[in-house]
Amino acid sequence: MNYDIVVIGGGPAGLAAAIEAHKTGAKNILVIERDKELGGILQQCIHNGFGLHEFKEELTGPEYAQRFIEQLKEIGIDYKLDTMVLNLTKEKKIQMINTIDGFVELEAKAVVLAMGCRERTRGAIAIPGDRPAGIFTAGAAQRFINMEGYMVGKKVLILGSGDIGLIMARRMTLEGAEVKAVVELLPYSGGLMRNIVQCLNDYDIPLLLSHTIINIKGKERVEAVTIAKVDENRKPISGTEQTFEVDTLLLSVGLIPENELSYKAEIEMDSVTSGPIVNESMETSVEGIFACGNVVHVHDLVDFVSAESRKAGKNAAKYVLNQIVNNDDYIKIKPISGVRYTVPQKIRLENIDKNLEVFFRVGDVFKNVNLIVKDGENPILTLKKPHLAPGEMEKINIPFSLLKDIKNKELTFSIEDKGDLK
Repeated sequence: MNYDIVVIGGGPAGLAAAIEAHKTGAKNILVIERDKELGGILQQCIHNGFGLHEFKEELTGPEYAQRFIEQLKEIGIDYKLDTMVLNLTKEKKIQMINTIDGFVELEAKAVVLAMGCRERTRGAIAIPGDRPAGIFTAGAAQRFINMEGYMVGKKVLILGSGDIGLIMARRMTLEGAEVKAVVELLPYSGGLMRNIVQCLNDYDIPLLLSHTIINIKGKERVEAVTIAKVDENRKPISGTEQTFEVDTLLLSVGLIPENELSYKAEIEMDSVTSGPIVNESMETSVEGIFACGNVVHVHDLVDFVSAESRKAGKNAAKYVLNQIVNNDDYIKIKPISGVRYTVPQKIRLENIDKNLEVFFRVGDVFKNVNLIVKDGENPILTLKKPHLAPGEMEKINIPFSLLKDIKNKELTFSIEDKGDLK
């Protein structure tokens, strides 16, 4: 069975990519989704705040997803639900399985990876203590409450101040639970400022920065959790212990791009993002395989996922239609001096029209600094940034007019204090 484009993942990234690929001229498109419905994680995100960039109005997660699902069905793009992709090769051969078709092998001219991300678990961060019931990832608790109708606990402590943890602090409170505190190892929150205000401050839930869990107590169910303050090396400080009597612990300790298939296809990966290295077209190191959304790097806003995924879908279609310049004449983008990573990580000028969109995250909290893009020692763009934080992804547009005369094969992104600038 052959397709022009196969999109793996039917969440917000996969839906946007498939729709845009069709608009660009690709006709024979298949979306594969392992869940029993399209929409991905948005279906359990019943809070509002989605769509402000994309639709210029405030929507819930299911409402946002439904807009794209309706577009997909209206266009008539083929999709398969409850279907697991078992393997992907660099020749773009796909093996999948479901209860209706059984085991199926497909071939595609182009593939778009849109598998999203998963949560880190207790095992990934090695929290000491007993192993009772009542410990959930924040996303699992969200699904239980919002989709399955089960309340996961009454007295709650949350470890990690990522956006899902902050949102679940509010959600648990609204359902009648007592959230004792949100505990964060780092000296700053990993979530958006709007979520700190709307989910913690508005409900008087304390945020304890530079703290971590040092013990969990409980036989059948969680009974108590002990936390302590940590020093600059993130080691617990003796004498700062606090014990909370709780029956539930939620973990919001980071998201990991879902890239098993990317490894099987022998795609080159970025050690910082844990996602594929991509170029200006959102194409990976394997020609004809594109990637977008949280499988590339974890986003704050689904609106940005949709925009990035449209770019991947459009370029996958252009690849199939032989409208992309394919060569190895790359300029690398190198993050230094406070910038943790950029997406894309490399660019070909021939495929850039008006400007280059670059996403990046910083490694610390910065105030009143400049972001400088340099061609060797020559700054080509300087932007004033009053506030930068690791929990908030940044995006800049570099006009093509600044790129066309680049002399080096490397652009650097760096953060510099205004006082240090000459």
